[in-house]
Amino acid sequence: MDIAGLIHSYGYAAVGLGAFLEGETVVLAGGAAAFHGYLALHAVIAVAALASFLGDQAFFCLGRRYGTLLTARFASLQPRAARVTALLERHHVPLILAVRFMYGLRIAGPVAIGMSKVHWRRFFALNLTGAVAWASIVAGLGYGLGQGLAVALGSFDRDEMWLLAALLLPAALWWVARHAARSVRRTGR
Repeated sequence: MDIAGLIHSYGYAAVGLGAFLEGETVVLAGGAAAFHGYLALHAVIAVAALASFLGDQAFFCLGRRYGTLLTARFASLQPRAARVTALLERHHVPLILAVRFMYGLRIAGPVAIGMSKVHWRRFFALNLTGAVAWASIVAGLGYGLGQGLAVALGSFDRDEMWLLAALLLPAALWWVARHAARSVRRTGR
């Protein structure tokens, strides 16, 4: 099966799984695939919004039920949960709407909100609103980036593409190494 066939077969499932967890990259790629005609943009947005909503609802329920146990067991959640709790006390409506846009708080945010005194109905409504806005914005950005990338790469010939890849590969490897080192420093592993 070629790449187009894989995207047709598993693209929406990948968008759903990625959006359920922390999937900006997957939803961006889904938007780009929609530009290229492999997926439908409205379906990418719908799948991403639903999966993101369900993921955050699940993490909220985990926080509500097991939040204290989770933060005691997983020390890496404690600083993130404390950060969200401090913000939540002052600005719970904008925080609930924006938590999915905050890097590193996508899972810890709903867990911390679940541990707070925010009523589940309020979280449900704000989470749904935030999920639809997030999916629309991120998939739309992916669609636009797919269009821009197609225009930009369309002007390169084969040799220039290899040169571009040769220049981007070291930068990508540096970024991955830096991100891994930062993660190791935070967790101590």
